[in-house]
Amino acid sequence: MSHIPDEVTSPAQDPARRATGPHGPRATAVLALGTFAVGTDAYVVAGFLPSMARSLHVPQGTAGQSATAFAVAYAVLSPVLATVAARLPRRTLLVAALLVLAVANLGTALAPDFGSLMACRVLAAAGAAAFTPTAGAAAAALVPAARRARALAVVVGGLTVATALGVPLGNLAEHTVGWRAGLALIAALCAVCAAAVRAVLPVLPGAPRIALRVRLAAVRRPGVAGVLPLTAVGMAAGFGLYAYAVPLMRALGAGAPAQTWLLFLYGLGALAGSLGAGAAADRFGPVPVLTTGYLALTGTLAALAAAVAAGVDRLAVSAVLLAAWGAATWFQTPAQQLRLIAAAPEETAVVIGLNASALYIGIAAGTGLGGLLLPHGVLVPLLCCAVLAALCPPYLALTARRVGPTP
Repeated sequence: MSHIPDEVTSPAQDPARRATGPHGPRATAVLALGTFAVGTDAYVVAGFLPSMARSLHVPQGTAGQSATAFAVAYAVLSPVLATVAARLPRRTLLVAALLVLAVANLGTALAPDFGSLMACRVLAAAGAAAFTPTAGAAAAALVPAARRARALAVVVGGLTVATALGVPLGNLAEHTVGWRAGLALIAALCAVCAAAVRAVLPVLPGAPRIALRVRLAAVRRPGVAGVLPLTAVGMAAGFGLYAYAVPLMRALGAGAPAQTWLLFLYGLGALAGSLGAGAAADRFGPVPVLTTGYLALTGTLAALAAAVAAGVDRLAVSAVLLAAWGAATWFQTPAQQLRLIAAAPEETAVVIGLNASALYIGIAAGTGLGGLLLPHGVLVPLLCCAVLAALCPPYLALTARRVGPTP
């Protein structure tokens, strides 16, 4: 999942940047570690969902709604926090966000009941929504303009690696130290990252504030209004059973020893899908890439449903389908960002932020739908997600003409 900073200050505008250039590589590496911690926190719950549900005495479908709460809170709070905290010094905001994440994860680990856990997940989403875009802005402010894209790629790379490793690490924690200890370790990682950011990052001033009404006004642009719903529906289709990957693998006949490496394959597929789609969209344009990707997502979800219905119990089949599912889910973001930049080139930061919110709304909707339908077995939500994915290509065809050519 790519996140672009809300503000990127030029060297001429920011004297601190000219003075702190040598800090760039070290600070970028520390910020990437922070985004890895944030991303792992967002995805790890799916890996130990069954044991968490048992500990809290709730059904797995209910426990999975903690991922829905995180996604909804992130979607809502991201533009609000970007507006409210815009003028805070970057280092102060980053350290505070990581400390909030540490406290939220420790609270989740110690939660005595499901209500307390949900509250802690919302708090964690607030920390994530404050950290991720700010980390990108800080990394861009610490390097010369010619190296800005590389710095952003390193910071976003922390999220990409977390996408690949978060769920399998959670599943590994479930089988070794337990889910509570796993979350406590993430809390410790967030605290260590906060200390590292405080030690390495130089003082950077805040950014000019963009009013919330200005951010939201961009939605009214015809091109933007046509792109954002596709982000939400596409992620809902791909994410409908992501939080319930363990029950899905069990339905495919995969026992506990195989689940962790199957989830690693999903993550590797996600990484390959994201990187490959970005390169392909640069070469061929976003619409052909999205069309191909949504057709692949539809086919993959239909194949998963067919395998579950037929009672397929072959690890090789499960491995191929899990990797394909990861790739077909995570291909979407780079191409959608290119379409938004083409639709509103003078408001790039704003529309990319809106796309992140739409993405998390889609994750929340998909996870919520999956949790509601899970009591009927994994086949029903799989079929519903396949239908959602099948709606994406015709919607894309209807709206593609309203967005201009990519820059």
